Amino acid sequence: MIANPADLSAQDYLDQEAHSPTKHEYRQGYAYAMAGASDAHVTIALNLATLLRNPLRGRGCRVYISDMKARIEAADCYYYPDVMVTCDPRDLTTDTYKRFPTLIVEVLSPSTANFDRGDKFADYQTLDSLQEYVLINSHRARVECFRRTEGGLWLFQSYAPTPDSARAVPVDLQSLDLQVPFEALYEDVVFAAQEPDLN
Repeated sequence: MIANPADLSAQDYLDQEAHSPTKHEYRQGYAYAMAGASDAHVTIALNLATLLRNPLRGRGCRVYISDMKARIEAADCYYYPDVMVTCDPRDLTTDTYKRFPTLIVEVLSPSTANFDRGDKFADYQTLDSLQEYVLINSHRARVECFRRTEGGLWLFQSYAPTPDSARAVPVDLQSLDLQVPFEALYEDVVFAAQEPDLN
């Protein structure tokens, strides 16, 4: 992401973003241009959104992919999660961003992995509605899941194939009461020959 040197208000950002040919994320007065995603990145995000869509029908939940912004008011940010699910009817009142997501998923890229695990996760944690934050590696088969406990702590669980098997247990999305087949997340994904370490 490339920082825009202009010190923007959140409203100025929204006004400019509505007409910009390039997507930008916004954090505390600065807009950051977003680079294009890899084939693996896009495929993983699409696979997950597809896996979530039908099970959530009729449950009052909506699944959004990377063109919908998440508004994090306490941290003064707007981000574009790769996949986001909201089950809060208040989110039906805003057309270009959502404020009350239950689940946020980011697909890790070499250029964003540290930010997704660090400051972005810290910003997302200020969302009272957020129950689960999931990071999916786009360069090897690994999923990291962070779940908020009733006491406000975040518990970590990882998913990956075991050394003696190419299969892994399903990814348990407790916030949605769903289990997603691990292999289905990586369907049609071709990993690069030289895999960067995103851990």
